[in-house]
Amino acid sequence: MRSSGEERAALCEELGIEASLLGVGVDRVDYTKGILERFRGIERFLENYPAYLQRFSFVQIGAPSRTDIPRYKQFLEEVGVEANRINARFESGRWKPIVFLQRHHSHEEIARFYRAASVCLVTSLHDGMNLVAKEFIASREDNRGVLILSSFAGAAQELRDALLVNPYDVDQLARSIHQALEMNEEEQGEMMSRMRKIVLENNVLSLGRQPHFRPQRNPRPEPERQEAMHAP
Repeated sequence: MRSSGEERAALCEELGIEASLLGVGVDRVDYTKGILERFRGIERFLENYPAYLQRFSFVQIGAPSRTDIPRYKQFLEEVGVEANRINARFESGRWKPIVFLQRHHSHEEIARFYRAASVCLVTSLHDGMNLVAKEFIASREDNRGVLILSSFAGAAQELRDALLVNPYDVDQLARSIHQALEMNEEEQGEMMSRMRKIVLENNVLSLGRQPHFRPQRNPRPEPERQEAMHAP
C-alpha cells in the first residue's frame, strides 16, 4: 500500500493539479451536509492564511442526490457555481483550491482520498451518526490526518478528539483547518489512535446495542431546507 504522501502525489497527477496538502469531503449533494458552508470556510481559510495558497487543495466528492427533484438539481448547480467562484478567485497555474467531483465513487476510490488527506471535513448541518467520519478514521492505519467534525453530527458525541466546529461559523472553520494543517505528527497520532480505538470497539453491531445519541439541534432551521429534507 502506498504511503499517504505517495497516494496524494498519485491523486494530484490524476486530477491534473499541483498541491502539497489535500483535504477531503465525501457527501451526497444534499442541503443537510453543509457543503456550501464548508466551501466558504475554505475561502476564509485562504483569505486569513495566504501561506497555504498554491499548497492546499480540497477535494469534494459529491454524489448527486435526488436530481429528479428540481430543487435538488438546482442545489447541485449551486455547489458547482460556488466551487467555480472560489477557484476563479484564487487558482494559479495547475493549483486550484477546490476540486468538485460530481459522481458516485466506489469505496476503494474513496479510501484513496482518505489515506491521502491531511484533513477530512464533515460539516453536517443536521445528521445522524455520519459514517464518513468513521470511515476516514478506520482508513488511517498510519494514525495520521485530522478530522474536523460538525458538532451537529451524532458522531460528535463519541469522537471527542475530532476538532468540533459549528459549520455556520466560517471563521471557526478557517481556524480549525489551519489548526489541523499545523498539527504535528505526534499530536495527530495521539488523537487518531484514540479515535481509531473508539471506532474499532464501537462497530456497527455494537452500536445497535448502545443507547442512541442525540445530536445538538440545528440553531438555524431554514424552511426551504427543511422542506427539501422531507421531500419524497
